Amino acid sequence: MTPPTKTELRAGVLRARRAVPADLRDRETLALCRWLPTFVRDGQTVCAYVPVGSEPGSPALLDTLSELSVRVLLPVARNDEDGRGLPMQWGAYQPGTLVPAEFGLREPPPPWLPAGSIADAEVVLVPALAVDRDGNRLGRGAGFYDRSLIYASPLARLVAVVRDDELVDALPADAHDVRMTHALTPSGGVVQLGAPTGN
Repeated sequence: MTPPTKTELRAGVLRARRAVPADLRDRETLALCRWLPTFVRDGQTVCAYVPVGSEPGSPALLDTLSELSVRVLLPVARNDEDGRGLPMQWGAYQPGTLVPAEFGLREPPPPWLPAGSIADAEVVLVPALAVDRDGNRLGRGAGFYDRSLIYASPLARLVAVVRDDELVDALPADAHDVRMTHALTPSGGVVQLGAPTGN
């Protein structure tokens, strides 16, 4: 039997996420927020994102990070003139200041920091449809994160945020895919992926 393609896997995860009841999604968000203090420290820089649609979490994750006295940077995604995703810029998060953005996202208002600013982050929270035990991440296919994570510090924790059943044994991967070092799930908290790295 032929393994499912990334496109088929994406469709399956999105279909399953749409079926999650709102009260369960709220409980999972609360659980994710409770795990944040276990691996984020005061004074750190954390690159995060604004969950949209059926993605795990909510802006409550950002507010929890702010309460932990960390510097929170959020991505600013743009395409080039050929429609190809550029490495993302970053903007500082301030509660109540997010504005509508391209692709149905929300982002901080300018000024924005260059793509290389991700190198300042000790922790990078990454949206994912799924992640496997080796750190292979299934994203939405636009390539924004693969083009941006190459600028991250080699010591940074790259944390895929997924629902419990989206941490799987194996996923298809391409040579350009950047592997995650950890997963964050509502029930399991922070799970190290792949071989131990000391992160």
